[in-house]
Amino acid sequence: MAEYGENKSAVSSPVAGWKAAQGGAGMSLETHRGEPVSNGNCSVPNTAKRVQNESSCESPTWENTGSDSASKAIPRRSSLIKDGSRAGRERKKTVSFSSTLSEKKISSAADCIHSMVEGSELKKIRTNSRVYQRYYLLDAGLQALCWEPSKKESDKARISLGSMREVRTGRNTETFRTSGVYDQISEDCAFSIIYGEMYESLDLVANSAEVANIWVTGLRYLMQYGKHALDMLASSQDSLRCVWLEQLYSSAADSDRKEDLEEGIRLQSAIKLIQSVNPGVSSGKVEHRFKELQRVRERMCGLTLDNGSGAKDLSENKRLIARNERVTKQEFIEVFRDFCTRPEIYFLLVQFSSNKEFLDTKDLTRFLEAEQGMVQVSEETSLKLIQSHEPSEEGRQQGYLSLDGFTSYLTSAECQLFDREHDAVFQDMSQPLSHYYINSSHNTYLIEDQFRGPSDISGYIRALKMGCRCVEVDVWDGPDEDPVVCTGHTLSPPLALRCVLEAIGKFAFVASEYPLIVCIENHCSQLQQKVMWQHLMRILGERLYTNPPDEGELYLPSPHALRHRILLKGKKLEPDSDDDDGEVSEEDEGAEMCQRMKAANSAGAMPGGNEKDMVQKSVSFTVVPQSNPLHVPPKPFQLLKELSDLVTLCCSVRFIDFATSSKIQKSWELCSFHESLAVRLASESPGHFVNHNKRFLSRVYPNPMRIDSSNMNPQDLWKCGCQIVSMNFQTAGLMMDLNTAWFRQNGNCGFVLRPAIMRQEVSYFSADTRDTVPGVSPQLLHVKVISGQNLPKPRGSGAKGDVVDPYVYVEIHGIPADCTERRTRTITQNGDIPIFDESFEFQINLPELAMVRFVVLDDDFIGDDFIGQYTIPLECLQPGYRHVPLQSLTGEELPHAKLFVHVALTNRRGGGKPHKRGLSVRKARKGRDYTALRDLGLRAVDDVFKMAAPLLREATDLRENMQNSVAVFRELCGVSVVANLMQCVLALGSRVSGPDGAPLLLFDLRDHYPTLEPQGPLPDVLRRVVSTYEMMVQASRAVVELSDGIYDRILHIQTMAMEFHEKLQSLAAKEGLRGRKVTRAVESFSWNITILKGQADLLKHAKTEVQENMEQVHDAALTGNLTKESVGVKRVRSQTRRGQDDKPTTGARGPSA
Repeated sequence: MAEYGENKSAVSSPVAGWKAAQGGAGMSLETHRGEPVSNGNCSVPNTAKRVQNESSCESPTWENTGSDSASKAIPRRSSLIKDGSRAGRERKKTVSFSSTLSEKKISSAADCIHSMVEGSELKKIRTNSRVYQRYYLLDAGLQALCWEPSKKESDKARISLGSMREVRTGRNTETFRTSGVYDQISEDCAFSIIYGEMYESLDLVANSAEVANIWVTGLRYLMQYGKHALDMLASSQDSLRCVWLEQLYSSAADSDRKEDLEEGIRLQSAIKLIQSVNPGVSSGKVEHRFKELQRVRERMCGLTLDNGSGAKDLSENKRLIARNERVTKQEFIEVFRDFCTRPEIYFLLVQFSSNKEFLDTKDLTRFLEAEQGMVQVSEETSLKLIQSHEPSEEGRQQGYLSLDGFTSYLTSAECQLFDREHDAVFQDMSQPLSHYYINSSHNTYLIEDQFRGPSDISGYIRALKMGCRCVEVDVWDGPDEDPVVCTGHTLSPPLALRCVLEAIGKFAFVASEYPLIVCIENHCSQLQQKVMWQHLMRILGERLYTNPPDEGELYLPSPHALRHRILLKGKKLEPDSDDDDGEVSEEDEGAEMCQRMKAANSAGAMPGGNEKDMVQKSVSFTVVPQSNPLHVPPKPFQLLKELSDLVTLCCSVRFIDFATSSKIQKSWELCSFHESLAVRLASESPGHFVNHNKRFLSRVYPNPMRIDSSNMNPQDLWKCGCQIVSMNFQTAGLMMDLNTAWFRQNGNCGFVLRPAIMRQEVSYFSADTRDTVPGVSPQLLHVKVISGQNLPKPRGSGAKGDVVDPYVYVEIHGIPADCTERRTRTITQNGDIPIFDESFEFQINLPELAMVRFVVLDDDFIGDDFIGQYTIPLECLQPGYRHVPLQSLTGEELPHAKLFVHVALTNRRGGGKPHKRGLSVRKARKGRDYTALRDLGLRAVDDVFKMAAPLLREATDLRENMQNSVAVFRELCGVSVVANLMQCVLALGSRVSGPDGAPLLLFDLRDHYPTLEPQGPLPDVLRRVVSTYEMMVQASRAVVELSDGIYDRILHIQTMAMEFHEKLQSLAAKEGLRGRKVTRAVESFSWNITILKGQADLLKHAKTEVQENMEQVHDAALTGNLTKESVGVKRVRSQTRRGQDDKPTTGARGPSA
């Protein structure tokens, strides 16, 4: 708690008025009007007016009536929102809390209570969907919540604090859920007060999330301490911070001259102390704040620098000037609070600290388990964390984590959004090479544009250090019979092949031990091919993989088997060629660019035209990539046999069509696709493209007319399974952000395992799906953007000053069904710590291919509006409260610039009505959707699949009954949809106390399924909780007991069906199917196999989910002291995190819901 002075007497001044009003008959606090209240060293701010003016949570469809009411004395009774605004009307002012200079921040319960005494305009939600705007405030004695205007008598328009049972955040009461304006209400601005014997609810919506947090924090504090709240406010609960700040101040004073101590410490010393805690704040802003305080001090002391007096005044002026370079203890503490207090973290701290101003080890353990998704957390673990982050010696000794220690923990590397487990190789690396995405570079030697930009060895070094596993080397005849690397037909200067190979050899395995593919585009004469071969053998030598492939192999070797090996990709002579050399078709990916450049030049040729004009004309071709690439017929080319023998696992062949490839292409043969052709194939034959890439490598290179080295969207090709999507590493932007972030998820080794549905031999997946994926359960991603810190001015901005108006986009990149974006509101003129407090929800249909991107922009800019971004694969998200380190346009981390977010990933609640278009669905009588199998038109095969229909139905019922029962229990516990069962039980623990303080409900943990047992008569609300919990346990038990048998039978039917796989063509011929009917039958077979495998996996993961849920209930009961017998009972959640193979493709990472 804040200490308002250097001694206890100074602390009591803010509450003296309340005590007097409470004790004096008929005395009104109006007598305090206009009198400033002494706030002491840890001063209390007046934030009521500031936070009321923030209307962040008002829906655009809601009528903002505040301004209208100023001219109307009578509220409008006929409107949907009944206006109770007090704007513009005279009202009693309870206490004057002065706030000088810049606005101060909420950092204690006293701050919250001061704001509540001032009052706030809140919207009251009723069951009839009507919304009433009223003015709510605490009464003078802090004993009741009052509101006006109201039809009720004044003594009825109030709720006593003694009758309040719970203050619930979010839209988590029956009134909110059934309200017609539910979707228009922000989750972050809503809260409910549960009161009375019948557990009635007063459901309110604030104008901003900060106002809601103030009311929730203040009311919970008053409920916690009751009649002793005023005494608690007057005590030194925040002594940890104040004592530490005094010690911090004294440490700086010790280094100053002794004779100056009475005047304070040096200004620069004070600035350095504040920057040591908040390194992102500029020294200029801190100094300006100190100067403001000093000007106020001068006015208070009645001093002036320009008084025209004699020698005495001159010496006084000199003393005053010297004094302004010093900082007193009171000034230091006040400025420290301004720059080092984050209100959003304070609200979070008191939420988990039972309204204390610090977290003890039990509080911290509960936070780490329930919110951060950590398992097997002991109080010893929490104590170690406190020792690492708590700045005060007293806090470390007592095991307390203060606000500053909590802020230190939340901003540390362990609380970043990216899961550090992915910093190492995280995936199975023993699968065939074609089962991985491979980080690939295009024309690696170029470091600017494609036509006239410079070439440099640094292009290879940079790409290889970034984890690139596929580089390009275009080799042409050079002078002095020494081959060179360059793009033919362009003005880019060449590089010596020898230097390029030496750089590749030196840096090939610096960032990754897995194989490097070197794409050789050979344009050399036979004489210089011989030199090229000599360079390759001398420089790369034994690292070259030259073992001939096994003719019988259906798949390529794995990355693990090819560690520290270099694979050459290029043309190869026919195996039956007897001659030393032979003729092949030349690869020339730059030929199209050459022809288009010539066409552009000849079409626009005019006297005085120059090379720059030609490039500008040609760039016009790149605005819209050509849907039909210019056909350049391949030229015959003499290939040296020695070079041909070096190409083994990546032999370049020309793509004809998918049918031809499936018949004659070998696993070691690789097709290169022009970007436009690949995009067209992805659009016209998405299923065939995916199936093609299950066995064969596909390389996609950018449209040659991307002369500016712009990049294609790699997601457009990854969704089809294309492994090698070549990127221009030298060009920063969205596309390169996606590529860099994607390959970071597996230790940045350059290989990422493709989704399982793209690897299975028989599976159905369409890359252009805009709906749910068969066999994959969608997930809900919940993202709350809470705040930003130290957001810089856009680098290219032409606006003066350093003030920004930031807003945030949250983007989802993945399959078409998942691609979407949402944005926050704009926070005007605040880049230091803008508070957004906005929540978004995204349905992710293929989590394995999804990425999340945070983009921060400036709404008030001249020039560039880009502030920073951060892109992360969904699989790498850590749940809970996390900081997001922002990066610049070129990928460098912006110093101290962050976003503060809350992330949760949950299963989509079953039993609803999802939007299904491409997914066959049959409706049951109760309205549940069951995924249907398709008829092939082949009787023998259809009969086998029909055996699975009742099993799939039973599996769906088991899984969704369990998930629905969890959702109902969650609702009765009054928590949000993102809450897990641990959070449900902990929330329940705060409301089950009887009149004597003893819990009315306790868990018996002796059974694998904890039972919830009443300890006496229960009110109706708690009886419903018990019955709902029993239903949840019953549904969970059914999943565990029945799932294995159903799972085995479904897989048995799948095995029976797979026996027909090789016979489908002959069976179709016998049944008289031809043409498209045969194709449709094969596609339906793949669909059915995918459904069987997917539904079996979902059932298996449901069993795992039940086990996790019961473990969460068990541990939460122990943490919340809700157990009958806790002696000898230990926590059961495993400390070992799931590996990649065990991790469900459809389940939640972190706390499951």
